[in-house]
Amino acid sequence: MEKNSRTAWDTRTLVFMALCVALQIVFSKVISIDLGFARITISSLPTILAGLWFGPLAGGVCGMAADILGCLLKGFAVNPLITLSTMTWGIIPALMRPLMRGEKGKKIAVLCLSIALCALCGTLVLTTAGLVLMNGYNLYSILPSRAIQAAVMIPVYCVLTNALYYSPLTSLVVSRPAGKTA
Repeated sequence: MEKNSRTAWDTRTLVFMALCVALQIVFSKVISIDLGFARITISSLPTILAGLWFGPLAGGVCGMAADILGCLLKGFAVNPLITLSTMTWGIIPALMRPLMRGEKGKKIAVLCLSIALCALCGTLVLTTAGLVLMNGYNLYSILPSRAIQAAVMIPVYCVLTNALYYSPLTSLVVSRPAGKTA
C-alpha cells in the first residue's frame, strides 16, 4: 500500500526534521543576540522550512521539539505560550503554501505574508503574553521593543526564507531518491 508523501513520515523525512530541530537550537544559541525579553535571531528559519517542506504538522512538531529541547539545554522551565509561538512558525507558512501558486511575485508575497502573520501572532502576541504571564514582565514596558524586534526581523526572515525555499535546496529535500515512490 502506497503512502502519501505529505502525510507519511518516513526515515528520510524524520532525519530532515531532526536536522531542522538541531539547526534551530544551534541558531538560537550561537547566532543570536539575547536582550532578555527580546532576542534577535534567525532560529525560526529551520521551522519555517520544515513546515513548507513537510507540512504544518511537521513544522509544528519541529518548532515544539526545538523549543522544549532548547529550554532543557538552558535549564529553563518550558513556557507553553512560547512553545505555541514557536510552533506557529512551522504551521502558518505551511497552511498558506497552497496559496503559493502562479507567478513568482505572488508566491513570494504569500510567503512574506505568512511570515508577517507568524511574527504578529507568534512573537508579538503569544511570546509577549508568555513573558508577561509566566515571567512577570510588564506588558507596556516590553511591547514597544518587541514590536521593533518584529519589524526588524520580518524582512530578514522574508529574504532568507524566500532565498532558501526557492532554491535548489527545496528540490533536494523534498525529492525522493531514484527507485523510491511515495
